[in-house]
Amino acid sequence: MSQSDSPVKNSAAPFWHTKTLAEMTREEWDSLCDGCGRCCLNKVIDDDDRIHTTAVACKLLDLNSCQCKDFTNRWHYVPDCIRFTPDNLQENLKWLPDSCAYRLLLDGYDLPEWHPLVTGDRNSVHEAGFSVRGMAVSEEEWPDPDEWHQLIIVTE
Repeated sequence: MSQSDSPVKNSAAPFWHTKTLAEMTREEWDSLCDGCGRCCLNKVIDDDDRIHTTAVACKLLDLNSCQCKDFTNRWHYVPDCIRFTPDNLQENLKWLPDSCAYRLLLDGYDLPEWHPLVTGDRNSVHEAGFSVRGMAVSEEEWPDPDEWHQLIIVTE
């Protein structure tokens, strides 16, 4: 999306300050995604039902752009891919990183200073080090889910 196409142009306050997630248009909702790719990292659920994020990305994630290679048809290849919506967000928060705009806004926080809607630059998420660029491998390179625990990202 170019800056001229941005849903925030010509407004006194950005839409994420004036609307709830449920009130946003589809374009506004979709623009909240910062393009980090973190939700596309595979997760491991341990014996205590804790979710751990791995550095193994979905096979459809372009590891450079951090965008889905076939967003429109992704369910054909990845049937359990989640399309986050205002209606299912609460039940799916566990799959999103703490830095995710959907989670932040739901919890009453503002977008981070590096978010592309704030900076006007789609690369700001990468430049700030919040994307998976340079730190993930494709599940095509690491195909055995039983070995993904070896690549758990430590966040504590």
